[in-house]
Amino acid sequence: MLLGIKFKAKPTPSQAAILSSWMGGAKFVWNAKCDEDKYLRSYAQKYLTIGTYPKPDQTYSQYRSKEFSPFLKSIPSQILRNSVSNWFDSYQKFFKITERGRPKRKKRGSGLSIHLTRELFEIKNTEEGLKLFIGTKKNNIGFLDVNWHTRKWRQYGNPNSIRIKKSKIGKFSVSFCYGPSEKKNQEKEERKHWFKHIQKNYTKDELEKEVVGIDRGIHLTVATNHGKYPFKEKTLKNLKKYEKRMRKAQKCLSKKQKGSKRRQKQKLKVARVHNKKANIRDNECHHISKKLVTQEQKIFVFEALPIKNQTKSSKGTQENPGKNVRAKSGLNRSILNMAWGKIEIQLKYKARLRNKVVYKINPAYTSQECANCGHTHSNNRDGIHFSCGMCNHKDHADLNAAKVIKKRAINYLLDSGTELSDKGVLRPTKDIGHGNHIRPPRRNPKRQDWKTLSKGKKCQKREESRFPSYIL
Repeated sequence: MLLGIKFKAKPTPSQAAILSSWMGGAKFVWNAKCDEDKYLRSYAQKYLTIGTYPKPDQTYSQYRSKEFSPFLKSIPSQILRNSVSNWFDSYQKFFKITERGRPKRKKRGSGLSIHLTRELFEIKNTEEGLKLFIGTKKNNIGFLDVNWHTRKWRQYGNPNSIRIKKSKIGKFSVSFCYGPSEKKNQEKEERKHWFKHIQKNYTKDELEKEVVGIDRGIHLTVATNHGKYPFKEKTLKNLKKYEKRMRKAQKCLSKKQKGSKRRQKQKLKVARVHNKKANIRDNECHHISKKLVTQEQKIFVFEALPIKNQTKSSKGTQENPGKNVRAKSGLNRSILNMAWGKIEIQLKYKARLRNKVVYKINPAYTSQECANCGHTHSNNRDGIHFSCGMCNHKDHADLNAAKVIKKRAINYLLDSGTELSDKGVLRPTKDIGHGNHIRPPRRNPKRQDWKTLSKGKKCQKREESRFPSYIL
């Protein structure tokens, strides 16, 4: 399994200036290829005969002009070649992967980076320790000071390529991959192998011990059927502190004149606060994912949440303005602060290292279903409190949802009609209706005795007729 690692780099001012110019040249060539492709697709294609449309290639010599781009001559040609090669590879993936778009232009102000292959760097063992030499014999910056905080990658030898990045706040880092090589789509094959092994060899009692249902929320970052895993109080205080600083910095930024030097300095301050918040969240997610993966259980189940869609702005347009925009923006901020996606990503690779597996299930009505009796209704949940209207089962809403996730996952794994998608989602082969959407029965507001046992039995029979066994 290949693992990525990142080290802090501390270049001298002259080295930083040269690296920045190299990164700017790589970005210039990337954007030039994007513009050329757009021109050929939108304009030149109209005037060319059929069959003569030029296909995407890896040429870049046409951009090295003495008049328009003289700065490219001071950049090693291998860096420009690697930038164009990466652009071409991403374009080829666009044809193969339907969900992937064409390569886009890199905007101004975004982080810069260069991809260095073996002819452009060398890691040497000296008396002072490990040293990283950057550049060719004729065009180099000498030895770059790198903080090698770990040496575990040394057992696999020196990397074939590295990437030097410059963040928005001006800090440099060196990153690369190490570890034994693996086949293409090996992670998918491992999940399928686990899925077949579970269906053949595991019983329901064994799955009750091995499966961990994980619910992600705003109040509780992570809740499982075993307990709660919230952010630490110190972490939440720090996030609130930097949130106040962010508002103050952004308010000050809005008053600066566009294009001025003071505005550039203020933008750097805003970026630093963003970076600090990201580091705090990342550190806390590592602690939570480590606590989860070091448990005895081997099967972890998440909800297949569309986080990108859930955090979209509801501002709308002038013609069709959105509703409750301020409340929705606050909800989006809370979801992003809890770093739902980061926890899932970190748990996936840590589980693979320990020979464990992570699956996902349909999240429909997990927060409204009772883990005790299966009764599903919107009135069961009130904020963080869960109280079933059928059996009076009471619990924390997130803990109840985690138990429901575990219950559904076990039913899916035991059902021979369950299939596993490429993204690791457990789902039945025969979908119920369009898109497998499940709606709970609506409560009649005129009926005041809907919670009574006699009415509840009728409601339960009606639900059993509408819902399949693997949901209830």
